[in-house]
Amino acid sequence: MRIMIAAAGSRGDVAPYTGLGAELRRAGYDVALAATDTFAPLAREAGLEFRSLPADTRGHGEVTGKRDLMRAASAFITELGQGFADAVDKGTDLLLLSTTTAPLGWHLTEATGTPSLGVYLQPTAPTGDFPPVVTGTRSLGRLANRATGRFALRMADRVYTQAAAQLRHRLALPPASPSEVRRRQEQADWPVLHGFSTALVPRPSDWRPGLDVVGNWWPHHDPAGRLPSELEDFLSAGPRPVLIGFGSMASGDGERLSEIAVRALRHAGLRGILQAGSAELTADGDDVLTIGDVPHALLFPRLAAVVHHGGAGTSAAALRAGVPAVTVPVTADQPFWAGRLAALGAATDPIPFRSLTAERLAASLHQAVRQQSHSRAAATAAHHMATEDGAQRTLKAVRQLTEG
Repeated sequence: MRIMIAAAGSRGDVAPYTGLGAELRRAGYDVALAATDTFAPLAREAGLEFRSLPADTRGHGEVTGKRDLMRAASAFITELGQGFADAVDKGTDLLLLSTTTAPLGWHLTEATGTPSLGVYLQPTAPTGDFPPVVTGTRSLGRLANRATGRFALRMADRVYTQAAAQLRHRLALPPASPSEVRRRQEQADWPVLHGFSTALVPRPSDWRPGLDVVGNWWPHHDPAGRLPSELEDFLSAGPRPVLIGFGSMASGDGERLSEIAVRALRHAGLRGILQAGSAELTADGDDVLTIGDVPHALLFPRLAAVVHHGGAGTSAAALRAGVPAVTVPVTADQPFWAGRLAALGAATDPIPFRSLTAERLAASLHQAVRQQSHSRAAATAAHHMATEDGAQRTLKAVRQLTEG
């Protein structure tokens, strides 16, 4: 039985599926991960077949404003749609589709009859419980939350218009708008599993049947893996440090951010680790170390706090480690996750990226590390997350779908 997981976006949008894919492979399935070429090594390290999707998130410049985001997303999706049909070969028995790839995958399932299942990292279905993840964190009341949720989906559909038209033409399907195709999926109660914790987002009671929250899918890492010796030495050399990193955000801003980070750490009297990331953060000194990519699961439990951009994966990893966070959200769904962490008490109030200063960061770090309430809230959430097994729940759903 051959399963293809299709995912697209930045590292945080793809890495969780390596852990999910590895779990499905252990259960005896043949698993391929279709993503952009940057992620070929991640797929292969997890023992998955890799299939290339044409498009590159890095090709669209630094994106900050909403209009920029829509334009870049539309260009990215159109590029992605071009080769989407090529990645799915005749032997695929089941498609697992991410938030980004589902509105393309639906056309393939219609043309080929291949069954599919949504595996989303964000809650996108309208609900009265909270506003859409792309609009931030402030609740507008139940009715308005639902209405803006529906509006957000209509805006997302617009991003897929060109890609959907080209794909349907290529698959010899009759014309249909992205909104029309989405409505059909909703009416059929198309199943979607959401790979985040109910500690952060409990399943809304007003969601339609078929939408479930199963717990996180964690990026695959080698169980025998170790942290680099230089990092081990630094961790052992003094009190627990703070990690500062912005993931795949803020490229070209490294010099300014590195300076802010080091000043804030020294002001708060803390040791720090800078994770280079796309921003290319760098600093040196007895109290600061610069590192590249290391598995969150190995490093985070040994930290005093994590400063991050509020991406879904990093937010979950810090919480799983029971470590408080200081969030500096940049764009897209990051303010939503940052707001959720703060509402739980596991993070300080978010510092919007444009408002970041060394003084604000130092004050938040002081609060996160010195006030026990943040550590206690993170530990409580970690305890809850330990009871969830997103990959096992997904495996069960896959078996139900494929074995009837």
